[in-house]
Amino acid sequence: MIKLTGVTKLYKDFEAVKELDLEVRDGEILGIIGHNGAGKSTTLKMIVGLISPTAGTVEVMGRDMAKEGTYVKRFLGYLPEESPLYENLTVKEYLMFFSELYDLPPARAKERIELLLGSLKLPERNKLTGELSKGMKRKVAIARTLLHDPKLLVLDEPTSGLDPLTSFFIVDYLRSLRAEGKTIVLSAHNLFHVEYVCDRVAILKNGKLLVCDSMDKI
Repeated sequence: MIKLTGVTKLYKDFEAVKELDLEVRDGEILGIIGHNGAGKSTTLKMIVGLISPTAGTVEVMGRDMAKEGTYVKRFLGYLPEESPLYENLTVKEYLMFFSELYDLPPARAKERIELLLGSLKLPERNKLTGELSKGMKRKVAIARTLLHDPKLLVLDEPTSGLDPLTSFFIVDYLRSLRAEGKTIVLSAHNLFHVEYVCDRVAILKNGKLLVCDSMDKI
């Protein structure tokens, strides 16, 4: 599903990622962990094509993101660590707006929104997003990420700053998405969540890959 080969990312004189070789298998959840500044977010942004590597190649679904990134992005769902909402829109208005950006037919968009709001336990569909709790806002952001039913999800700290109950709900929800056949790459600091949800874990340190294997083997 994803293959990074010799990927390096330079910011002036700083190497955020160094000669990274990493593969993500179809239908698995891969967790990326490491200290702050280890290169996790930079790696995720290169996978989804938000930034380009200084050297090396990023392939997603067998296609080079540098050459065919626009095509591949229609099959991707990306959730950044900080994902502010349009706070003057209701939950349904917000999701309908993004469904238009995804070019979903109105009937299909309404169907997807109702499905996602139900599965994410988001009853406040007519409430302004600015009036929601942090946990509910994160759920809305996840719903937005899933609107177009992407095959691949790339999630940067999906449970960051959330209370334990909401965090566990989201982690459990990710397992249900894997059961639907989706491939998921996520970064996280909570090792319990990583062990609970991930099939394999990649550990980064100072931009380099230390190991990538199952939790049992690590």
